[in-house]
This record gives sequence, C-alpha cells and structure tokens, in this order.
Amino acid sequence: MYQTIIEPRVSETDGVGHINNTTVPIWLEGGRNKLFSLFNPDLSFENWKMIILKTTVEYKQQIYFGTDVVVKCWVKRIGNSSLELYEEIWQQDRMTVQANTIYVNYNVHENKSENIPDDIRKELEKHLYEEGLNE
Repeated sequence: MYQTIIEPRVSETDGVGHINNTTVPIWLEGGRNKLFSLFNPDLSFENWKMIILKTTVEYKQQIYFGTDVVVKCWVKRIGNSSLELYEEIWQQDRMTVQANTIYVNYNVHENKSENIPDDIRKELEKHLYEEGLNE
C-alpha cells in the first residue's frame, strides 16, 4: 500500500464547514505520486505515461478541516497495459472515501498504450489489495 498524509487547507472547506467534494479527487491523485514515479522516475511531463481512464468515488463520511487525512492506495488489478487502483481516505480512524481508478500506461509520442514493464509490474505486485486482509 502507498500511504500519503495530507493536511487539509482552509480553502478546501465549503460553506457547510466540511472539505468540499471536489477536493477529494485531487487528494487521491496526490496519493499516487509514488506510483507515478515508477513509470516516470523524473516525473517529467515530456514522457508522461499514466493516463486516467476511469475513476469512481464514494463519499462515506464528511471530512473536516483541522485534522490530517491519510490517503491509502493499493493496486487492485494489473493488466497488460492498464492497472486498477483501490483507494481510501481516512480521518481520525474513520474511512471517509472509497475510490477505484483505472490507468493505462500510454506512450503520448506514439499515441498508443504500452505493456507495463516487468520491473514495474513486480513493484506494483508488492502493493496488491487483498480484500479482508488490508482492513
């Protein structure tokens, strides 16, 4: 599992006093930085590989300003050129968000997907999600 701690900002709150739901996908993306560096070690946009195909977000509980959140990211499935992530956001021992995201390893210069290299696949396998074992 990849884990990232995020400190909510005042600007991310809405008029009701909780973190705005539009902030959550940004936090989830922030939790993927270590994964991005597997595909692009220098994080250069010139050779960016990770293209998002689909994301679903389920809001479980409200998130509040003033307390850090933990973004947890597992690899749920590894295909030939794509991978599916399972993600959660936690605040004060409460799961507040569940998400699933699908990425494809994409070569922007050739305008086509590419197989995930074996060395990256091996690293991704270390972060596989196993339902019931990761809770």
